[in-house]
Amino acid sequence: MISETDAPSSTTSADASSAPGASPAGRPDYGRVTGPAGPGDTALAAGLQKVLDGHWAQAREHTRAAMTPDMLNPIGLSMEEHREHVLAQLKRLAESGMPDRGFPVEDGGQGDTGGVLTSFEMLGHLDLSVMVKAGVQWGLFGGAIANLGNAETRAKYLPDVMSLDLLGCFAMTELGQGSDVQNLETTATFDPETGEFVVHSPTPSSEKAYIGNAGRDGRLAAVFAQLITPGEDGEDVGHGVHCLLVPIRDASGEAMPGVTLTDHGHKGGLLGVDNGRILFDHVRVPRQALLDRFGAVDAEGNYSSPIDSVGARFFTMLGTLIRGRVSVGAASGATARTALATAVRYGLVRRQFDHPDTGKGIPLLEYREHQRRLMPRVARAYAYACAQNAIIAELDEFERDPDAFDTVRRREMEAHAAGIKATVSGFANDAISEARLACGGAGYMSENRLTEMRKDCDVFSTFEGDNVVLTQLVGKELLGAYAAEFGDMDQRETVSFALNTVAEVVQEKTRASTLWQKLIDSVTDREHTDILDRGNQLELLVDREEHLLETVARRLRKAQDSDDGSAAFKVFNSAQDHLLHTGRAHMDSWVFARFAEAVDACEDPEAKEVLGMLCDLYVLDIVEHDKGWFLEHNRLTTERTKAATAARNRLCTKLAGRARTLVDAFAIPEFVFDIPMLTDGGVDDPVEAAAGVEGWTKRGLE
Repeated sequence: MISETDAPSSTTSADASSAPGASPAGRPDYGRVTGPAGPGDTALAAGLQKVLDGHWAQAREHTRAAMTPDMLNPIGLSMEEHREHVLAQLKRLAESGMPDRGFPVEDGGQGDTGGVLTSFEMLGHLDLSVMVKAGVQWGLFGGAIANLGNAETRAKYLPDVMSLDLLGCFAMTELGQGSDVQNLETTATFDPETGEFVVHSPTPSSEKAYIGNAGRDGRLAAVFAQLITPGEDGEDVGHGVHCLLVPIRDASGEAMPGVTLTDHGHKGGLLGVDNGRILFDHVRVPRQALLDRFGAVDAEGNYSSPIDSVGARFFTMLGTLIRGRVSVGAASGATARTALATAVRYGLVRRQFDHPDTGKGIPLLEYREHQRRLMPRVARAYAYACAQNAIIAELDEFERDPDAFDTVRRREMEAHAAGIKATVSGFANDAISEARLACGGAGYMSENRLTEMRKDCDVFSTFEGDNVVLTQLVGKELLGAYAAEFGDMDQRETVSFALNTVAEVVQEKTRASTLWQKLIDSVTDREHTDILDRGNQLELLVDREEHLLETVARRLRKAQDSDDGSAAFKVFNSAQDHLLHTGRAHMDSWVFARFAEAVDACEDPEAKEVLGMLCDLYVLDIVEHDKGWFLEHNRLTTERTKAATAARNRLCTKLAGRARTLVDAFAIPEFVFDIPMLTDGGVDDPVEAAAGVEGWTKRGLE
């Protein structure tokens, strides 16, 4: 049990992440580096890696074997040179057959969604420009055709999409609408006299923007537009957002008639991706250009759909976004693990100030604050990797057998795909920035790649859905009690529906498995149970989620009797921060559940013990960051939050002694760490450096 006496003791911390040292013998930008620390416990690392690699370990290993140093983000190239480099890498991927894995067998693929998503995740260790351009080509553009097109359309286009003979765009986002996809302004109006759709951008704000492959290489665009057909009385009838294939460039690379293309040019990152804008001026495409799986128009202009509800149809079509969001979350996690592994390695070899007992330099990772800034993030990296494996497995199951997913389960999966993207991409930006700071001046040098990772990962928090909007989506899904009809609700209806929301929704979902029921049953006295007890951790996180959900629903009830949409919006808007907190709390408990399940399933005793400590640190880090809520709502006393901080500190120190092993388990190719700050200015004998770390570990970190 944690007690108040476990509160942290005062520790003097040197400025471990300071800018360049002044040792004349070393590089003047870095100070003296003492040499490469040896690898960690290889047997333990292998046991941990097995858990992280998950079900698609073979796909990971196959991808690792194919990774080469020339696939790394090239430093110092011009924008055009980087684009050429990335396009060449995509051609290599196409020739390897890797992208084919993600397409249905009947379309010439291998039907292995989990395998291809896992393989593309690995690209996050090397060059995010390659991962993004690959995701646009095969995940979004190809995915739209595969998921929304009929058999004839798929047979016509997908072979060339897979081989890279046809490069395309996913033209959804507009300048004016951003995340409000349901209200896009681009129109696709059917002309019954010619049997064509007329695709048009009616306003400057309807211009498609930030579109990958639009700046230079894309020839065909999957364009999302408001579908309009003529009504019986001659008035136009809208059917909501649908997707059509629209040529934007000819074979020579020139813009098609009526299409205006603008290259976004230099950006804050991802310079190997040619983002651009697309504007349509009454561009005519044949009726067959409509991807008609969920909405078709016949030769007379009659519209039909297997889904009656406009809202339900819209959200069903947006299922094409699931792959993209899952991919972005996965690649974000891979990049974060690379940054953390780099910072941990540097923290073991970079020494700052002499130890009073030995007279030798103290490794950065021996300092308490350095441990606190890196080790909780390493724990979160493990948690998010396990959660990512879980959402990939669920998406793979869905694409293999969609009928096995009822509306409730599908919307739950979509919410978790949105939530994991928001959670992990936000974490990645934080982790990369902290890793950069933890490496001081060395981390700021482009040659050491951390700043390149930070630039490229930055936009992951806003594309494939802004993280705030996606987290709000998670909260809304909870409020809607996972109801399928939620897609049709405006803000006033959402407020009203909140009346039906009760905590049993959370409890039912959380306690569904035998493991969770066992853990819940083990909790007898929440106030005095050890916070490192797994059942108590589950109860703590679920209780927070339940309370937040109940109270946000209560706040929204204020507008239930109002027919005034403006009043409903004001109530809804005033509770937005509360709704976002609810969404984040749900993702915290959902990730915890997936991580704890992975720990429970681990068959290696030593690896299971270490994973258990990482899981504890993950929970304690949540408590640390949301300490105010737990105190304000009397879920933890002041003494227990102090004890939680002390336990967090102890775990940071204990796990720091195995830090190299923990990051070795990420199984990132060794050439990724062939960077100056880890290789220059070292001691002559790497074994001596490794022994130094081992001795430090034996002094009390285990």
